[in-house]
Amino acid sequence: MTDLLRQEIAATADLIVVKVGTRVLTAPDGTLNRPRIAQFAEEMSRLLDAGRKMVMVSSGAVGAGMDRLKLKQRPTDLAQLQAVAAVGQARLIEAYDQTLAVHGRHGAQVLLTAEDLDHRVRYLNIRNTLVSLLEFGVLPIINENDTVAVDELMTTFGDNDRLAARVTNLLRAPLLVILSDVAGFYDRSPDDPDAQVIPVVQKFDDHLMSFVRDKKTGLSKGGMASKLEAARLVTTAGENVIIASGRDPQALTKIVNGEQIGTLFLPQGKTVSPRKRWIGFSVEPRGRLIVDDGAKRALEASGRSLLAIGVVGVEGDFEKGDVVRICGSDGTEIARGLTNYSAPEVARIRGIQSDRISEILGHCPYVELIHRDNLTLSRAAN
Repeated sequence: MTDLLRQEIAATADLIVVKVGTRVLTAPDGTLNRPRIAQFAEEMSRLLDAGRKMVMVSSGAVGAGMDRLKLKQRPTDLAQLQAVAAVGQARLIEAYDQTLAVHGRHGAQVLLTAEDLDHRVRYLNIRNTLVSLLEFGVLPIINENDTVAVDELMTTFGDNDRLAARVTNLLRAPLLVILSDVAGFYDRSPDDPDAQVIPVVQKFDDHLMSFVRDKKTGLSKGGMASKLEAARLVTTAGENVIIASGRDPQALTKIVNGEQIGTLFLPQGKTVSPRKRWIGFSVEPRGRLIVDDGAKRALEASGRSLLAIGVVGVEGDFEKGDVVRICGSDGTEIARGLTNYSAPEVARIRGIQSDRISEILGHCPYVELIHRDNLTLSRAAN
């Protein structure tokens, strides 16, 4: 069944980012499901031939490495896990490239860490590379660089759902499609026989978040909670997200045809500029500012800059120019922005009028702690 809203979204989505989960690409025993990869290659090639631009964010490197090394269990040792990922990344891209070649297409492996997107110059270089690959008619296949991304160094995305969201915002793609092992976002646990897929989500709120039943099992690092967070990141920037079943071999075709499949998450506000996308949805924050209710209202409702008088708490070790979180008194993130002052300086001037900054610090290069031009709301204002 087609849907007019979905048809309109599909018609204007000239660039689509597709995230494919581990459990979609692997068999129950953890081995790589090459027939399913061949199906993806055939479907993506047809869409490319029809004039669409496509980017794939693919999980499955660890599973592919386990397959190649004949391992029965996922390693728990970090170094071993990264070694398995290194073997698997080669096998995974080989599988994609071979199946794409049947249709006269080529795949290009792009490995990223969170740190790559933190740095503004690297961020732009990655974007330029991906745009050039698309101009060549190549299918970029992106994965987290598990061989160097480790939690201890804080350079990991955490899961490929978040990576897909950041790539979508990097490219300003109108549509992110997350193909999972479930049919969409349910109104309760998918294990409940009365569970129903929610066809359209118009707003992110506490009621919606209460539906999340995240379970981490087997080879997957994600779960519905991470998919919902990815959808929030993309829709807050003004784009669309569809979560659907990757078990359906025609899922992408149905989505492009505007058929009612999975759950559609609608934009939460106006389209965000490229610079503000980088600030709000790509850079890892270095600290946190706690603000009072007045500052919260000024940021969310009036689009104001953040002044020192509205700050009641400072956390983290950040320098001028770093991205920091701005949170309300209850700890909920309101926005992110580039700070004009370091953490020690903010600690000295928090809660005071702007005209006293020079008196306390001995200089006042900026009236604002964070200017509104360097600030991105984390959620659309109600």
